[in-house]
Amino acid sequence: MNKPGISVIVPVYRSAATLPELHRRLAAVLSSQQTEYEILLIEDGGGDNSWEVTRNLIDGDPRVRGARMSRNYGQHSALLCGIRMARYDTVVTLDDDLQNPPEEIPKLTAALARGYDVVYGTPEHQQHGFLRNTASRITKLALQGAMGAETASRVSAFRAFRTELRDAFKTYRSPAVNIDVLLSWSSNRFTSVTVRHDPRTQGESGYTLRKLIRHALNMMTGFSTLPLQMASVIGFFFASFGFLVLAYVLGRYLVAGTSVPGFPFLASLIAIFSGAQLFALGIIGEYLARMHFRTMERPPYSVRELAGAEPTA
Repeated sequence: MNKPGISVIVPVYRSAATLPELHRRLAAVLSSQQTEYEILLIEDGGGDNSWEVTRNLIDGDPRVRGARMSRNYGQHSALLCGIRMARYDTVVTLDDDLQNPPEEIPKLTAALARGYDVVYGTPEHQQHGFLRNTASRITKLALQGAMGAETASRVSAFRAFRTELRDAFKTYRSPAVNIDVLLSWSSNRFTSVTVRHDPRTQGESGYTLRKLIRHALNMMTGFSTLPLQMASVIGFFFASFGFLVLAYVLGRYLVAGTSVPGFPFLASLIAIFSGAQLFALGIIGEYLARMHFRTMERPPYSVRELAGAEPTA
């Protein structure tokens, strides 16, 4: 049983410039909540001096704890590490770039108090570029198969949930991690509140369009059977198309007494059907690869160093 309080988890990636201000604002907001709290900074192998800044914050505030990953594993793996370290009964996650205002945390915790298990802070206006917003929409489409359309449309990195939900995935060891899908394993009581989303003032996002699309594909093949269903539908479509072509060829021969002329026609059919087969085989290969990685028991993350008060696993 976790103690009453709030554990704030921040995945840290090349954000040395924003961490002191983020800590100051978090401490001010959490102190006003009249509850115990801790701030967990999970440095995800960014290669800058974020870990040194984190150590300085830990030395100046006993309520800050930190973990340094052995390499870059990604935002969701860093979050999983922090969730497993959390000591209090409420977890709040937010980004390290100050686009998620700490002052909005009371809105999320107030919604939790109304009986929900997971609360998302849905931005009023996304302060991202066109490509990043497009990639985010692709990611949410990928989430729909695993979480449901309504819930996936509200997902954001700014979230609050009950720590007890982690019991459903305490033994999870796959390298493909998505916190929102894992949370849906233990509850369907999700809601969202509208929050402010500030523009970025320092650095640039670690999420490129390529990374977000790859993340979406990983979610589709890691947490959903939708691609396999798509392959089945495509196979059925092309099989039907093949029968129609056969009917056309036979009909032309019976009616006109001639066959369908032309090598281009035959070559086009072969290319279409071969492409459909290779597409289906590629999807099956993705699932086989994930089964292979699961049998290797490759961990979702590895911690190089811990700092702060003695943590609990």
